[in-house]
Amino acid sequence: QVQLVESGGGLVQAGAALRLSCAASGNTFSTYAMGWFRQAPGKLREFVAAMRWSGDTTSYADSVKGRFTISRDTVKNSVSLQMNSLKPEDTAVYYCALDVWPGGFRLSSGGSYDYWGQGTQVTVSS
Repeated sequence: QVQLVESGGGLVQAGAALRLSCAASGNTFSTYAMGWFRQAPGKLREFVAAMRWSGDTTSYADSVKGRFTISRDTVKNSVSLQMNSLKPEDTAVYYCALDVWPGGFRLSSGGSYDYWGQGTQVTVSS
C-alpha cells in the first residue's frame, strides 16, 4: 500500500504562484510515475501534469504548459508542482496520484494510477 499526502494549497490572487507537494510513503519502491490532477466544482477531474519516476518523460495539459512545472525528489519520494501565473480557472482541488510498475497506458489518464491523495484546495481570485 502507498499513502499520498498533498500540501501547499491556498488562496492567492491571479498572477501569483503556488507550489504543491506530495509525499509518498509505504510501498513506494515500485513507483512508475506520479502525477497531478484537478477537479473544479461541477466539472470532471482533469489531468494537469505527470512524470515518469525515471525522470525521462513529463507530460502537461495544454492549459498549464509554460506555467506549471512538475518535479520529483527520489530521495524524499515526493513530487512537486510549481504553479506560476495562476489564473482563476486554475481554481480546483488538486490531487496527487501514483502509478506502480509496469505502469498504466497513458500518463495523462487517471485510470492509469493506482493511488490517490486526499486533495488540496487551490483558489485563485481575480
